[in-house]
Amino acid sequence: MIPLSYYVAVSTIMFVVGLVGVLIRKNFLIILFSIELMLNAANINLVAFSRHYGAIDGQVISLFIITVAAAEAAVGLAIIIVLFRRKAVTNVDELNLMKW
Repeated sequence: MIPLSYYVAVSTIMFVVGLVGVLIRKNFLIILFSIELMLNAANINLVAFSRHYGAIDGQVISLFIITVAAAEAAVGLAIIIVLFRRKAVTNVDELNLMKW
């Protein structure tokens, strides 16, 4: 049996890596992947604590987060494709939405 602290440690590391990716990186896709990594870290915590306490609430909420992450990926990729077709940039700093 794996202790709860291992799950929390892995989840914390994943969340910090995702947060650093969102804050430091300039590429749209890397930022989108970093947000996905942060959502997966939250899922690991929810499922681990749900199993530890014997409740199913965390697992149900985790399914909702997976649904939101899939929708976020689809909408995010669609926005990235539209922006790339209009401006031909993938860098967040080079994009100025107020000047079309």
